[in-house]
This record gives sequence, C-alpha cells and structure tokens, in this order.
Amino acid sequence: MHKVPALVAAGVLAAALMAGCTSTPHRTDATTPPAEANGVQPAGDPVDIAIGFASPWSMIRIHPENDDSVTLVSQRDDGSVYLLTPDPGSATGAQTAQKIGTVPGVVHQGEGGLLGLAYLDDGDTEWLYAYETTADDNRIIRIAFGDEAALTSKPEVVLAGLAKAGNHNGGRIAFGPDGMLYATVGDAGNPDNAQDPDSLNGKILRMTPTGDVPGDNPLHGSLVYSMGHRNPQGLAWDASGQLWAAEFGQDTWDEFNRIEPGGNYGWPVVEGIGNQQGYIDPWAQWPTDDASPSGLTYVDGTFFLAGLGGQRLWVIYVDDAAKTADPVEYYTGQYGRIRDVTPGPGGTLWMMTDNTDGRGSPREGDDRILQVRLTELVEG
Repeated sequence: MHKVPALVAAGVLAAALMAGCTSTPHRTDATTPPAEANGVQPAGDPVDIAIGFASPWSMIRIHPENDDSVTLVSQRDDGSVYLLTPDPGSATGAQTAQKIGTVPGVVHQGEGGLLGLAYLDDGDTEWLYAYETTADDNRIIRIAFGDEAALTSKPEVVLAGLAKAGNHNGGRIAFGPDGMLYATVGDAGNPDNAQDPDSLNGKILRMTPTGDVPGDNPLHGSLVYSMGHRNPQGLAWDASGQLWAAEFGQDTWDEFNRIEPGGNYGWPVVEGIGNQQGYIDPWAQWPTDDASPSGLTYVDGTFFLAGLGGQRLWVIYVDDAAKTADPVEYYTGQYGRIRDVTPGPGGTLWMMTDNTDGRGSPREGDDRILQVRLTELVEG
C-alpha cells in the first residue's frame, strides 16, 4: 500500500471497510429482465490500493489491456496529475503514486478546477488531454508526455470558451470507439444554455483530437452531439459502440441516458421521464439523494456508476433490447462519496472516492482508490 507523496497526502493507511450490497429498483418500464442476463457483479470486500489524494476527480488507465498498466489521476483543486504504477511486491494490487506535474492555468472555484482526463497515442506523440477551469472559461487542452512521463511541454488548446460557473461545469472527456473526443459540458448554472443550439453548454460534444468539427456530426458545422443536458459527468460505450451518459438532476431525478446523435434530453423543460414529444427520456432514473452520478464505465455487459451524494456504487444491466433491469446498489454509505470508476486489472473494478471536496466527511486515509473483484452475474 502506498500513499500519495506528502506534498498532498493526508492521513495514513486505514483498514478496508466491510462491504455489502442492497437492491433498490428504479425501473423505467415494466419490461421483465432477461432470464439469463449477461454481466458481472462485485464480489467480496474492496481493498485500498492507493490513499491520500486531495479532491481527486478523474482516473484513466493507459493501455488497460495490460495488467501492469499505469494510471493517471487528476486532483481538482490544485491541478496536480499523479502517475500510479503497480507495486510489484504487492499481492493486493497496491499502486505507487508519483506526481508528474501540474496542469497550467487551473483555477479552482466551487466545482471547477482540473476535471476530466483522457489519453491518446497518435503514433508520434503520447498526449494527455485535460478539461480545466481557468480564470475565464472551461476548456480542453492537451500536453505531450516527456521521456519520464512528466508534463513538461507547453499545452495546446483543443477547445476554449466554454462558459464556467461555481457548479454545473460537466467535465468528463473520453475518446470513443470512432477515435473522436467526446466531452460533457454542463449548463454553467444557466438552464437556457441547454436548449440553445448556438451554445456549447448543456451539451455532449464530439470533436476530432485537435478540436475540429467532424464531418459526420449531427449538426453541420457544430461540435454539438446531443443537447438538453444539465450537468452530465459520466460517459461510457457498450460493446456495440453505443454511447451512454450519466447526468445530475436538479431536485427530482438523476439520469442514465442512451445518447443518440442529435438527440434532445429535455433539460430544463423535462427532468427525468417526462413522456414529452421531442425529448428523449432516460433509460433509468434515481431520486437525486440516491445518486448524484459522476463517473461511468462499462465492463463485460455491465455499467458501473459512481454515486457522489448517494454515496454508493450503482450497477446497471441493459439487455439486448436496450431495456434496463433493476439497477443494484452496493456499499451504500460505507466509503462516502464515489467520484469515478474504471476497469481494473485482472477482472477487477476500481472506485475512487471524493470525500475531501468540501462536501464529504473525510475518513482516515481519504481520498482513496479501492479495488474489488468482479465475478459472473448470479441471478437472484
């Protein structure tokens, strides 16, 4: 077990908490789940593999097909990026963390700061992409890695001019199966942005790796891929290449959405399932106290969704007809706010907490990354 260096570390290693699960249905229709649903589920107690982070926001594994893959972690408030490498002497998957740099220009305000990370190797250069809040805007930049994976080069601006606010900044970025860069952008506290096609706020955007508009985007000449979003922070693709997203609601419903090119998801006209013509309803929804969804990932037929305010991990199964079975909750209240999730090595799932962001109750060793084993789904 290794802590982040003392520069930002807080506390010492705490024992892994006991884990369990309960099931709370939040169905969008009366469709019966398939008799033999494919998927995986958490098994056993999560264990700490890295501790001592300060308001971490995003983690990405580079070349995750390799069990010795390295991982990058962003810290929202101070703009730091940490490189995690496997500890060869650990039997529990512990990681060694090393700060490799600070993203220039990050200005922390409210929920803003250094948010999502993405990675691209274009054959000539390895790039770290970052969604950051600056003094003037939210923007996406990219930085080339040095020989020692240090962030030493001058950033290139991929996209600038996104409206920022103390909340609703969105901030998740990821490369899709099509090689395009996708970004979730919040409404920046102005709900009207979400329905304004000329605004990039309240949208999911799709762009080339250098920030240009792809020729096959649904709105000609526009980066907008879908609209009507309040504050989406989760992006994941299923095995067929279909994009899904998780979104914070206001007072009533958080959402899990199947994203269609050019689709309108209703905010601020509709929150949750509204059955209104012209707006796409979510495939699953939760009361806002149960989720506050952030990171989203897909593993072996299964979506895993990080719950911040809900302080739990949501597990979602979608059958071949794209109808959701009842989402299942795990670890409710046991680890506090869960900010991000990603597939770990050797058939595991990683969960990253965010109890030090000013809204949580930090425990000894927070914030932390936990690893849990995944096993084949067992019905009932």
